[in-house]
Parts: sequence; structure tokens; C-alpha cells
Amino acid sequence: MILHISRNKTLSETQEEFNKAYPFLRIEFYRNTEPGFARRHLKGSMPMIAAGLRRDGELEINDSMTVGQLEDTLLLEFGLHAQVSRQSGTLWLETTMTDNWTLKQQNDHGRELSEHIMINNITRKNDAEYD
Repeated sequence: MILHISRNKTLSETQEEFNKAYPFLRIEFYRNTEPGFARRHLKGSMPMIAAGLRRDGELEINDSMTVGQLEDTLLLEFGLHAQVSRQSGTLWLETTMTDNWTLKQQNDHGRELSEHIMINNITRKNDAEYD
């Protein structure tokens, strides 16, 4: 897929574009990533330029790209601080410990975790009805 990065787009538009290809992953953008300081999560309505975008461009993303490569490329080529999270049921977990996994591995694992949690919740609900 090609991720179109433009000063005219909002963060949420870019997030939605990414999420179409990887529905169990989420990309968040931050302003402050200095050690010792809390990262400031940026609102989706913010334009890419306000998030620190240095230049418009296209980023080719494929299944074999790692999360770390994606985050590094966004920072080095576009000036955007980003963090990918993986869905785990109703929670979103940062992938910092698994940044060396590919986007496909992360997305597949998110799908597996979410489906497993959904099945367990349905089973517990059904079991509770018969207690």
C-alpha cells in the first residue's frame, strides 16, 4: 500500500488510510518524545503539518516492513513521531517490545488475540446463563 502523507490531510485521515490495510493495528502521532517527558498524543483532527510534517510524500508500506522500520521512516523522512499499537480485544497495546515484527505479523497477532478474547467472552456469557 501507499500511505499518502500531506500537509492538507488530518492525522485521522492518515490513520484511517493505514487502518484499511491493517485493521488490527493503529498508528498514533505524538509531539513530545524526549526521554523523561510524557508523550503528548495528538488529536486526529490536527493537520499533518501541525504534527511536525517536514515534507509531503508517499510512503510505500508492505507486509514485510517491520513496525520499527515504519516508525523510523516516518520520523527520519517526514519528521513525524509515531507509535504503532496492536489490538488485543478491546485494548490497544503499544508494540515497543515487538517492533522487530513485521506489520503482517503484528496485524495477524492482533486478529488472533481479538478473536480469542471474543470467543472466551461469548463462552463465559453462555456459561453464566446456565449457572
